[in-house]
Amino acid sequence: PQTHIITKSGTPTMGGLLILFAFTISTILWAKLDNIYIWIILGVALSFGLIGLLDDWLKVSKMSSNGLKSYQKIIPQILVAFVAAWFIGENTPPNYQNSLSIPLLKEGLFFIGTLYIPFTILVIVGSSNAVNLTDGLDGLAIVPVMIAASSLAIVVYLVGHINFSSYLQINYVPGVGEIAVFLGAIIGSGLGFLWFNAPPAMVFMGDTGSLSLGGVIGVSASASRHELVLIIIGGLFVLETISVIVQVISFKLTGKRVFRMAPLHHHFEQKGWPEATIVIRFWIIAVILALIGLSTLKLR
Repeated sequence: PQTHIITKSGTPTMGGLLILFAFTISTILWAKLDNIYIWIILGVALSFGLIGLLDDWLKVSKMSSNGLKSYQKIIPQILVAFVAAWFIGENTPPNYQNSLSIPLLKEGLFFIGTLYIPFTILVIVGSSNAVNLTDGLDGLAIVPVMIAASSLAIVVYLVGHINFSSYLQINYVPGVGEIAVFLGAIIGSGLGFLWFNAPPAMVFMGDTGSLSLGGVIGVSASASRHELVLIIIGGLFVLETISVIVQVISFKLTGKRVFRMAPLHHHFEQKGWPEATIVIRFWIIAVILALIGLSTLKLR
């Protein structure tokens, strides 16, 4: 919106660098570095962060909103996600390889075969860009990211422990529970960042942070084989993304816009909602969806 040019102009960006630095150091100090999942998720986080950093740098250096072109971001993301998907698949137990965990079903698995790699790429890249789309207001993205990370930390911990997974009748993936340590580092670094990103923000995370954090969420869900639960836990990001897709399709087909502006949070801005109201209500939605998502682990 035009109001952002006035109210947010001059606010430092690339604050995601601080998040990346914090969770990388914490992970190296506290995680088991012989665990392959730690290196997979750290590799995706730093690679996506580097793509975002280049995009942010171009925007700052040009003093323009134009950074990397869409394909210049998507293609590297797909390549990184492909490598991550391959390593995840190679380290998943044979009985769960190429399968999805279906919520609400006892040991419910759906075999997707050769679609596993492209589906995992879609989850990782989609999550990354969904968080990026949501990062449009002060504090709007970082809190739902921490909520999703907290929920997924519980998911990976349960999936990674045979007793808990057996009790809940969900899939067991040895070693994946260590991702909970990484997600804990994400939560801690997110809290530190929120101190400066709370309205009115003193710094923005930029694409450096949003692409990286979104990728982390996608990898966590994929490694635990709970991609469908992520749709619920990360439902706020899904809604924001759908609003953009609907807006684009509607305008191309009919020349009319469904929303006053997309993503969805800008629609409510255009309706006159105060920024703080939008942010807090979206946080509430994120909490509710996360609780619903977690409840599916038990309701079987």
